[in-house]
Amino acid sequence: MEKQIKYWIDLSDYDLETAEAMLSGRRYLYVGFMCHQTIVKVFKAYFSKLKSETASYSHSSSYLSKKGEFYDLFTEQ
Repeated sequence: MEKQIKYWIDLSDYDLETAEAMLSGRRYLYVGFMCHQTIVKVFKAYFSKLKSETASYSHSSSYLSKKGEFYDLFTEQ
């Protein structure tokens, strides 16, 4: 499972670097898209860490956080 977690973190880092490059090039629509991709991949890594299973192919951060049982970490207390 550690290999899978590293895979998602590496992809997330790459997407964040891409977002930074798009920001430098003033390609703002793609900055938002790549930031979303970054978050989804971090959520998949966290899901895999918590559940010791493969994350779904979903690109929905709310779905992943609910299925991974960490959705409540993002609500106001």
